[in-house]
Amino acid sequence: MVEAILFASSAPVTVRDLAQRLPRGCDPAEALAGLRRTYADRGVVLERIGDGYALRTAPDLFFLMRTETVEQRRLSRAAIETLAIIAYHQPVTRAEIEEIRGVAVSRGTLDQLIEMEWVRIGRRRMTPGRPATFVVTETFLDHFGLESARDLPGLAELRAAGLLESRPPAPGLHVPLALLDGDDDMSATAPADDLFEDE
Repeated sequence: MVEAILFASSAPVTVRDLAQRLPRGCDPAEALAGLRRTYADRGVVLERIGDGYALRTAPDLFFLMRTETVEQRRLSRAAIETLAIIAYHQPVTRAEIEEIRGVAVSRGTLDQLIEMEWVRIGRRRMTPGRPATFVVTETFLDHFGLESARDLPGLAELRAAGLLESRPPAPGLHVPLALLDGDDDMSATAPADDLFEDE
């Protein structure tokens, strides 16, 4: 039954959702563990995406899914920087995004990321004005093959991939230490070198 639900679902399904659909006494977590073993060496694998689970094409077979007519939707530099800040600093407010980038964030930039379902509005901060926060979605994690935001590449990986230059850090710019050295404390920060650039 769990396999059937996952097969038919277009989005990751949480253990809680599975438990609500299954007959009383069924253990969806145990079923998921069994399915993960069953699909371990198959063309389709069971992946955890955020809080949910989904059946996906095995990573080594992605080339079979390639089509010749791929519609590309290019993000502006402002959108890419905003998305990166949200991913690495979530939950983050609009004011915090602007402070990190050093420029104002246009409403259209955030609207585009929300429309793409890569970013969503999170909880409001318990500070004056109760500002809304922004976080990345499971759609974002699914698109980039991440289990959680903790799996985002750190500075060393970004430099190795040629995505960062070696130059002095932007003043006041920080990246969670967990992304630098594997620390689990996402609240700690350290200089982020040149992860984002001001326009």
